[in-house]
Amino acid sequence: MTNKKTVLFIEDDEHLQKVMSACLKENGYNVLNATDGELGIKIIEEENPDLILLDLILPKKDGFEVLEYLKSEEKFKNIPVVVSTNLEEKHDIERAMSYGVRAYLVKANHRPDEIVAKISEILNEQSVKN
Repeated sequence: MTNKKTVLFIEDDEHLQKVMSACLKENGYNVLNATDGELGIKIIEEENPDLILLDLILPKKDGFEVLEYLKSEEKFKNIPVVVSTNLEEKHDIERAMSYGVRAYLVKANHRPDEIVAKISEILNEQSVKN
């Protein structure tokens, strides 16, 4: 990959963050990490990532607050978001999807390589559109 895409992973579980970051890097992505929604928003503003991998249950600002922020900011509202969470309730899924997330993945049901495959699929679609 000559022009590496940057993925921002907003996740408070440090072990999962390490595993997922390593998997993304092995697949040619630059990875930025944030352990809470507040830091995630700061990194979005500074780095303008190509995609955001977002947990919903986060300290300081939760994932829904991050989604609300993205939707309200013209320059960030088209950044694709993949939600990776343990929230499986229909109302949580519908709420997240209402913000335009590209995929909603329940952590317990997806291995890191499956999540990376979904990210690659979304970023490849994005490249074709541009």
